[in-house]
Amino acid sequence: MSATDRPILFLDIDGPLIPFGGPAGKYPHHSPSGTNPLLARLDPGLGPLLAVLPCDLVWATTWLHEANRSIGPALRLPPLAVVDTPDESGDPIDEWFGLHWKTRALVAYASGRPFIWVDDEIGAGDREWVTANHPGRALLHRVDAHIGLRPDDFTVFTDWFRNIRLP
Repeated sequence: MSATDRPILFLDIDGPLIPFGGPAGKYPHHSPSGTNPLLARLDPGLGPLLAVLPCDLVWATTWLHEANRSIGPALRLPPLAVVDTPDESGDPIDEWFGLHWKTRALVAYASGRPFIWVDDEIGAGDREWVTANHPGRALLHRVDAHIGLRPDDFTVFTDWFRNIRLP
């Protein structure tokens, strides 16, 4: 399989990697001193689970390149590619359709390659649009922002990768 055939996993940070729920003090053992306090919610155990997936990991987040300076090292991941997503589409049709502002950018970046998109803001409009506009296989995996990624999510990813048929 060539690099251009390899599946992509687009990864959002706020919600999937940095959950917003849970009791105070739930994550104190993860908090690196002198860093962004949100990193206290980051589970470093997710890094090895992500690193072994048979895909190219790509940041799809408003953190942009800061993800490689803050999140990647905390998860012990190498620097990853970053999708430069627009601030907002501003397109009234996208708003009417319920299209997330990242959707078009991720499909363009994938350029027909199979992909998984992990985010806490994926909706029905995104699923419908990707199905109609992306020729490759895609799994849009919505994560509960109060819980974040869990080991069960990785079972879903592994099964999906095993079942895709590459050209």
